Amino acid sequence: MRYRRADIVERAVGILDSYGLADLSMRRIASELGLQPSALYHHFANKQELLAAVADELLERGERDAVDTAWDQQVIALSHELRDAMLAYRDGAELIATTHAFGLGTRHPADRITAAIVADGHDDDFAHVAAMTLLHFVFGYVSDEQIHLQADSAGAIDGDPMGRAGEASFDLGLSLILAGIRHHTLASLA
Repeated sequence: MRYRRADIVERAVGILDSYGLADLSMRRIASELGLQPSALYHHFANKQELLAAVADELLERGERDAVDTAWDQQVIALSHELRDAMLAYRDGAELIATTHAFGLGTRHPADRITAAIVADGHDDDFAHVAAMTLLHFVFGYVSDEQIHLQADSAGAIDGDPMGRAGEASFDLGLSLILAGIRHHTLASLA
């Protein structure tokens, strides 16, 4: 049977969710598909390209319809969308943050956040820095959150060592960054 690129990505997503990023190898994917590892290189030049395709798939699966509201509400919705996409799969946070850090993949979460901030009248440079600040907060928060969730489910820790973990503290962190963006905007108008 000939496999398409989408079939390989689908199998890779399944392996990621079942076994984690450490066990997501070209050899394992090929074995589960009944192929030689070299057959995967017909579709992907290297493992990094495959991981980027898997990260793109996770982001696509988590994408929601755009909200037509104020810029800050759009940013909150986009941040929650990204958080949910990362938490939906084992090691999703690590995979998505890593592929972003390496500049891989075709889906760039910062682009939509930047567009929401630009739509409010901010210049491109400011909007990009603000979006990257928000993105780094989301990546860091969700990576920490996912590590704690996985450690708790494995019995390595008891309870929630993060304190007020979850959506409430995530929202508080977002609100602090958004307040800074608003403050900067007001200061530049004065």
